[in-house]
Amino acid sequence: MNTTQQNSTAWDKKVEEGSRYTKSVSSEMIERSRNDEWEITVTTEKPVPRNWFPYSLKGLKILCLASGGGQQAPILAAAGADVTVTDISKKQLEQDEKVAKREGLTLKAIQGDMVDLSNFEDESFDMIINPVSNLFVKDVHPVWSEASRVLKDRGILITGFTNPLLWIFDDTQERKGILDVKHSIPSSTLDYLPEDEVQDYLNSHQTIEYAHSLEDQMQGQIDAGFVIAGFYEDDFGGTRILDKYIKTFIATRALKIKV
Repeated sequence: MNTTQQNSTAWDKKVEEGSRYTKSVSSEMIERSRNDEWEITVTTEKPVPRNWFPYSLKGLKILCLASGGGQQAPILAAAGADVTVTDISKKQLEQDEKVAKREGLTLKAIQGDMVDLSNFEDESFDMIINPVSNLFVKDVHPVWSEASRVLKDRGILITGFTNPLLWIFDDTQERKGILDVKHSIPSSTLDYLPEDEVQDYLNSHQTIEYAHSLEDQMQGQIDAGFVIAGFYEDDFGGTRILDKYIKTFIATRALKIKV
């Protein structure tokens, strides 16, 4: 089974279905960004603090990693950054290209896997923006090591990821308002299915998702040469029962520090 291909096809399908995370930003948001009134998210609801960014983005080389969908990349390009966006989904990247064409923006869209950034040379970027997406890779450590490799010294990685506590509950029951602890961490979507249902799940072009431990998320960044310099939590905006009890998304700001 090719997880990357499965998830690439699944995200193409999400674009066709109009999923929230495939909807491009408006012309009004682009105009505000040109006037330095911009904001982006890397989780679900809460904007990334502006003080996590340099004072000006003009001329900064930014990689929007696994960030297709016409959201973060066009905003940052409108704010003056030199933006490259990479994603496994061709249709997600087409969303970025459509916004760029509509708004007269310049950005580069490259289809690729977040665990393999061999298209990019060492120390190519000043910043990496990585919205919640590493749940779609089996091993998160290559994501951190590749991000570190392509960032310049003192470069900034802003990333969002899922609090692993979200995964311990039976998803079907949780959506009914019942918190039923059922799964262990780490684990994957396929681990939760009866064996005779796995192939039907794959054939339906749904995503394979992986629940990574907090150690892999946090210490994984540190092991790759990052220093964690910012942290906040987010949730589903009150639409899920878990929002009453805990934040289920995390964002970190990390600096690449050569030792």
